[in-house]
Amino acid sequence: MIDQIRRKAKEYFTEVQSIRHHIHAHPELSFQEYKTSAFVAGKLAEWGIPHTTGVAGTGIIALIEGKNPGKKCVALRSELDALPIKEANDVAYCSQNDGVMHACGHDVHTSCLLGAAKILFDLRSEWEGTIKLIIQPGEEMHPGGASLMIAAGALEAPKPEAIMALHVYPHLPSGTVGFRSGQYMASADEVYITIEGRGGHAALPHQTIDPISVAAQVIVGLQQVVARKGNPLIPSVLTFGSIHGGFATNVIPDKVELLGTFRTMNEPWRYEAHRWIKQITEETCAAYGAKATIDIPSGYPSLFNDPALTAKAEDWARNFLGAENVKQLDMRMAGEDFSFYTHEVPGCFFRIGTNKAGKEFLAPVHNAHFDIDEDAMMTGMGMMAWCGINMLK
Repeated sequence: MIDQIRRKAKEYFTEVQSIRHHIHAHPELSFQEYKTSAFVAGKLAEWGIPHTTGVAGTGIIALIEGKNPGKKCVALRSELDALPIKEANDVAYCSQNDGVMHACGHDVHTSCLLGAAKILFDLRSEWEGTIKLIIQPGEEMHPGGASLMIAAGALEAPKPEAIMALHVYPHLPSGTVGFRSGQYMASADEVYITIEGRGGHAALPHQTIDPISVAAQVIVGLQQVVARKGNPLIPSVLTFGSIHGGFATNVIPDKVELLGTFRTMNEPWRYEAHRWIKQITEETCAAYGAKATIDIPSGYPSLFNDPALTAKAEDWARNFLGAENVKQLDMRMAGEDFSFYTHEVPGCFFRIGTNKAGKEFLAPVHNAHFDIDEDAMMTGMGMMAWCGINMLK
């Protein structure tokens, strides 16, 4: 089976590469992936793979049935959306949508999944069970397309017993893969704070309630949430990336808006931290006579790779690629909405290396120069097909 998958991955590489080029050249933002979804559905239809479109908006569910399809179901997932970044690469497949770019590799993920789908469909007489393809919208935007896909029934009828997904990784060379068992990525919640004071002349601060000064106290005070309220053994990050307030040097404004993010690896502490953020903000503002409005909508939960499934996947990878090409990953404080699936069924989220000999394609994801050594897609589609078949055993 390994040899068959390898041969087919090589055989289909040119087609998968052209799929990636098309998707990359025509990126669409989160929850607006109408043309991308139609293109992907068209490929599935061309190959004869049954599928449903319009799931949670632009999502797609496809079912590839082997022998005895009711025996067991597992799932493989990819994403459709791009980022609001102006591409800086000079390549034939450069983005044609100004200010929108596949800078996180979702074009690669979906192309690899389609390549795996074609391989699995070709070999369907040689394995038992059903492999569900979940191709989702909006991974990059709250509330996360994964949560909407789950609400729309993506994990039902049939219910997968396990799920896997891959992600590009510029820090590893093409031909390698990386795994981490257990806790891998952080929860990701957005923090919105509005501080209302009383504006006035900058020369008469005693007649005002200065929201800029209060905001400074709030930002400094909230660092205590991680530094003194959280268990130091639990990784946590609270960062404010935006502060808006005021419009002139001699005017104290009426309000200031803060935008931030809170991330952690522990779900109970996550919500305890939310309460501390609200309490410290409200009480700090009240001490200076200001009013605070705080909104912390629940974002992505922490991503947990099922240890048993991950251990098996590492073995499958060693068999498929060789032990020297299977690496261990460090924890990351970044977030990923694949985490929603891992809180419902056993999941494994792994990385495929995408740089070339450690010398080319080193730009990180979410960067205007991001691109990959496309030979990595043979690894990606082959691994997805191989893991899909093995999950069914």
